[in-house]
Formats: sequence, structure tokens, C-alpha cells
Amino acid sequence: MKEPPWCGVAATVQVIGGKWKPTILFHLKDGPRRFNELRRLMPQITQRMLTLQLRALEDDGIVLRTVHETVPPWVEYAVTERGMTLGHILDAMEDWGNRYGHTLAARSVDEDGDGSDATPPGG
Repeated sequence: MKEPPWCGVAATVQVIGGKWKPTILFHLKDGPRRFNELRRLMPQITQRMLTLQLRALEDDGIVLRTVHETVPPWVEYAVTERGMTLGHILDAMEDWGNRYGHTLAARSVDEDGDGSDATPPGG
């Protein structure tokens, strides 16, 4: 079977797709944030999931993790120059969600089917 041609949309979705990555990037768009600050902004995400999503974004060159060697040390996350190029995509997603999100409210059941809200806060 012949492999289908490369698809830019699929590549983009691979990098920023999923339940949490767009919301993380939304919260980082105005500047660097600490891990616990992101946790407070997204109370529904687990610590483990936030860690995994930040690592994936870091591995893809979208987010930069900076360790500040102070006492005590602290870590902050910021969008890279490459990540900033996704800004217009995230803005378009936000605009679309603001325009049509209310029409989807009746169907906001997550993929697990447990009836919890599938829309991450702030996203």
C-alpha cells in the first residue's frame, strides 16, 4: 500500500492537537509562566498530564523550559519563536470557539463518556 502524501494539517495537529496543548499555549501567549501557575489556570489537568504535555511541546520546539538557578530554584515555561508562529492558528481557534462553542454545549461529553465537560478551562 502506498503511503499517502505528507499533510501540513496533520503535522500541525500532531504538534498542537489534543485536549490540553492548545490551552497551555493560550495561557503562555502573554508571557512565561511557572508550572504551578499553569496548574492553577487549568485546575482540571493533572500534574502528570501537564508535565507530559509541556515535555511534548518542548520536544517539538514550541515551548522553552528555563530553570532559574536561585535558592530555591524555579522553572518557567515560555513560547519559543517557532511557537509564536502558531499564534494566528490559536487566535482563529479562539474566535471559532467564541462564535460557535455555545452551539456545542449540548454535546460536551468527553471521549471517555463520563459526562464531564470536555472543554478545558480557558480554551
